[in-house]
Amino acid sequence: PAALALGAYVDLPWLVNPLLGGLAVWLVYRLGSRVAGRGVGLVAALLTATSPAFLMLSGSLMGHNLGLVLGLGLALAWLGLFPGRGRRRPRGVPPWLLVAVAGLSLGLLALTRPLTAVGVGLPFGLHGLWLLVRGGRRARRRVLAVGGLALAVAALLPLWQWALTGNPWLSPYTLWWPYDKVGFGPGVGRMEGGHNLFWAYHNTRFSLSVGVHDLFGWPHLSWLFLPFGLLALRRNRDGWLVFATFPALVLVYLTYWIGSWLLSPRYYYESLPGLAVTSAAGVAWLAGWARRPRRQWARLRNLAVSSLLLVLLSLNAAFYLPLRVGGLYSLYNIRRERMRPLEQAGLQRALVFVHYDHWTDYGTLLTLSPPFRGGELLLVFSRGASADRRVMQAFPDLPAYHYDPDEPGVLYPARGPEGDG
Repeated sequence: PAALALGAYVDLPWLVNPLLGGLAVWLVYRLGSRVAGRGVGLVAALLTATSPAFLMLSGSLMGHNLGLVLGLGLALAWLGLFPGRGRRRPRGVPPWLLVAVAGLSLGLLALTRPLTAVGVGLPFGLHGLWLLVRGGRRARRRVLAVGGLALAVAALLPLWQWALTGNPWLSPYTLWWPYDKVGFGPGVGRMEGGHNLFWAYHNTRFSLSVGVHDLFGWPHLSWLFLPFGLLALRRNRDGWLVFATFPALVLVYLTYWIGSWLLSPRYYYESLPGLAVTSAAGVAWLAGWARRPRRQWARLRNLAVSSLLLVLLSLNAAFYLPLRVGGLYSLYNIRRERMRPLEQAGLQRALVFVHYDHWTDYGTLLTLSPPFRGGELLLVFSRGASADRRVMQAFPDLPAYHYDPDEPGVLYPARGPEGDG
């Protein structure tokens, strides 16, 4: 929300995620170049930029793109601090700056998407433990500095929850949906008996079945180059660290009660750079880009793999992307037209109780109120006469109305704060 607020301040909230997406594509190029060379970096950036999952979430107002950039910041800074065999630290970049980028990126990711931060940080945390045991004195100091900085920033989350709820461990999510928790057992999730390993397996399998298509937009083939990439990177520690964010995120999200498919398997979204870099390494290995093609068959192999990649990218752009992304248009009946009746009413200072059949009837209207617009138009999710009356008592100076989206343009005046509403 803090990042989104910067866009809302200049009346361009929709621009925040596309800008973060553009930055992420460049960072994927830098990551791929560091792991396996510029050719791999370019292909990884191309795979990312054409990924349906990437484009869907870059067109949303959700926090995943900020998580993507922060995860990339962590990976690049960590690999710069602790380069693998045969690699050098970035020239002209002081170690203290890399420590700051790594620690702040992980800490801010914990504030943005806490469970995702656990998954993204897990491979680097395990590597950090290994460095604490087997590394030199300088490496141990840097690991502790990154971890300490990340924990200091992440500690703001329970502090914020304490300020909001009076309990540092009470998530505001559960004030609306008490079942929206991480873990297993009764009271977790909406299934009878709570979340368990059966539903964890079912949700993960379903999410991954969608990912087979949404990763790169090649139905059933989005994972085509991954096995070859793992083979190509088998002795590349940096490559394995980057790829490991994917199984780590799958592992930690076993503890969450629901899967993800509508906007792609978005709970695994921050592993996209690792999957793109590994797939790009697979393309390079199959095509033999690292070797000069002296024989005819080698040149043919290079041409065949490059042509296959071009065909897959073209089919995605021509067919899969328009269908998948276009299918989100007017999702949940959310359309600009549903906002116009209240816009045309010209209310600047008012309290409007929205009566709903579904939460989207209310959510569609929210961009009419602060911080997206000026004035004092406050939209309230009507929770019944008693709750509505308490809200009117809290805002006695604002005229109050009832609004039903099924009766567009009709506002019913509410009685005063002392009335029944």
